[in-house]
Amino acid sequence: MAKYDVVVVGAGNAGLSAALQSQLAGKRTLLIEQHNLPGGCASSFRRGRFEIEPSLHELCDVGPVENPGDVRRIMDEYGVKVEWIKVGDCFRVISQYSDGTPMDVEMPSGVEAFIAKMEEYVPGSTPKMQELFELFDEVLRGIAYITASNGNADSAVLKAEYPNMLRTGAYSTQRVFDALKLPKKCQDILSIYWSYLGVDMEHLAFIHYAAMVHKYVSRSAYIPTYTSHEISVAMCERLRALGGEIWFNCRAEKFLFENDRCVGVKTNMGRIDCKYVLANINPDIIYGKMMPKALVPEREKKLSAARRDRFGARMFTAYFCMDETAEALGIKDYSIFMPGTSDSAKEYKSILNGMETNEYAIFLCYNVANPKASPEGTCICSFTTFGAPKDWNELPQEAYVAFKNKVAEKFLHTLKEKAGIDLAGHIEEMAVATPWTFARYLNTPEGCVYGPETADWDGMMARMMMLSSDYPIKGLRPIGAAGPRGDGYSAAYICGQLIARLALKDMATAEGGNN
Repeated sequence: MAKYDVVVVGAGNAGLSAALQSQLAGKRTLLIEQHNLPGGCASSFRRGRFEIEPSLHELCDVGPVENPGDVRRIMDEYGVKVEWIKVGDCFRVISQYSDGTPMDVEMPSGVEAFIAKMEEYVPGSTPKMQELFELFDEVLRGIAYITASNGNADSAVLKAEYPNMLRTGAYSTQRVFDALKLPKKCQDILSIYWSYLGVDMEHLAFIHYAAMVHKYVSRSAYIPTYTSHEISVAMCERLRALGGEIWFNCRAEKFLFENDRCVGVKTNMGRIDCKYVLANINPDIIYGKMMPKALVPEREKKLSAARRDRFGARMFTAYFCMDETAEALGIKDYSIFMPGTSDSAKEYKSILNGMETNEYAIFLCYNVANPKASPEGTCICSFTTFGAPKDWNELPQEAYVAFKNKVAEKFLHTLKEKAGIDLAGHIEEMAVATPWTFARYLNTPEGCVYGPETADWDGMMARMMMLSSDYPIKGLRPIGAAGPRGDGYSAAYICGQLIARLALKDMATAEGGNN
């Protein structure tokens, strides 16, 4: 087979981003994907007359044209055209405050509007909320500086320009909230976003939380008009237009080495020679099954062992296609968070104890933000929670369908009880995706789509500060959810670009040495 400069394995979000970055740098790039469609989670599927979004709720890092976030900036750099739709508000949450009183709040987008609405719910909170958002802003700027440095951030610059980011960098979100003396009800409302990162507030690094929430509030959330499959297809089309190649139904089986350098990929379609491989594959699979064990760096072995049993969120999602409009069904909010309590640590523990105690659910109606999401006179809704190994490890195969349908019924009951919205009698099509579903289609352990938890010692700050252009495996770098930016769509696009840039530096160094 022809030789390529770069082979990217896996056409998920990080892989698509890395392939485009490589091709734009003038490298002859091949993207291979074992499925017959691109995107991984960023895809779609059909049920009857409906096209359904499998995973994306909203993107926090697109932003408007006049104030672009990283995702819009990256897509513009790549020349990828996506039709974005702005989501109106941040969220509605129906739960209980930590003091046991009922909570039903609706939070708008925009920093000033968000702080003003918080003042209505928690009188006297404005000064502390302003202080919090000033800190958010510094953290966001500091992360952007570290990312731009490609792992070579100047400590003097960090100390001079981002001192508060450094002060909070080693602490959990809960510790920082407490240190700021943020009113408890403000904390209860703000903590609702923990689930988008899959780590409770007592273990979630503050800078990770700060970056996400600041983007959601200041720039609003966005979604693509035609499901996340639109993004993946647009990225594929752009890669081909730039001269890159894509092979679908091509499964990587082994990475090929000469001495200590990766020189190609063995696939079900034959051998592919290349100068560099970017692998959008779980690192444990790479190191355990796809390369010589003698070449696996000692540090990676220790990191893998330390991350054992620290998998992130294992997704459980039910999709309902309705024969009525959202308005007719009484649905006014795009997203409604419905945890059993505002105590994220308690919720996290209840989730790990299995569905019998798991009261967490996020309800979404895509048509509230995007009237084109389904055929006229209909709407599409979804419910998402987290699965736990306890639910699945010993579940008999013959009980699988009944169990997942039981969970879907639980979602419907929760929505009716908490929000007064009754979907029964109007469901035209439905589908349920369990952690097993995601494990099957994404080849992720236990259906974990987020990779290892970005928590405690393994938070985003620690991962970013350990970035290096001198990677111990020559000619091969993993990309994706186990990377420095952790989980989620935005993180995957950013990580794909970042790791591709580091690989390009590796290649330039190697070529310079050969000269």
